[in-house]
Amino acid sequence: MVLSDRTIREEIDKGRIVIQPLGEGCVQPASVDLHLGRNILVFQNNRVPYVDVRKPNDRLTEMITVGDDDPFMLHPGEFVLGITLEHVEVPDDLVARLEGKSSLGRIGLLIHSTAGYVDPGWRGNLTLELSNVSNLPITLYHRMKIGQISFLRLTTPAERLYGSAELGSKYQGQQVPTPSRIHLDFDPK
Repeated sequence: MVLSDRTIREEIDKGRIVIQPLGEGCVQPASVDLHLGRNILVFQNNRVPYVDVRKPNDRLTEMITVGDDDPFMLHPGEFVLGITLEHVEVPDDLVARLEGKSSLGRIGLLIHSTAGYVDPGWRGNLTLELSNVSNLPITLYHRMKIGQISFLRLTTPAERLYGSAELGSKYQGQQVPTPSRIHLDFDPK
């Protein structure tokens, strides 16, 4: 069951859902608007010849900090990692879905490829997988509405929350766009 605006506000008031900062008018009929944070990870394709998923790729990306009124230009076919301005926390009996804003989708901006699912127990800012599938550059601005998060109630509270030691959660507590940590899934040799 998807939570309505009334239930979202009740859960926020109880401190069970955390969205900070929560902007005025951001609670929509069944979601909450999220904004683009200041940091963007740009891929530096000239530094590595390919991505080896078994190894850390520290040289693959470079962090860019966007000024208040400075546009970040996302070119056609380009893929970068952004971050939500908001810190989000999800309780043990809810999951969340991150989706793009339809107005941005209509100009070719996608905000996630596969990372639209937010597990129970999540705490942190959400990394955005930003892609421009249009034929023209798209400007991105710090604090612009970038997506929306909706919440669904589980049949029972989750037994093992995201971030628990036995799950090996890789991104709990992130505050900046975090590059892939897929290499941690492979056994050390």
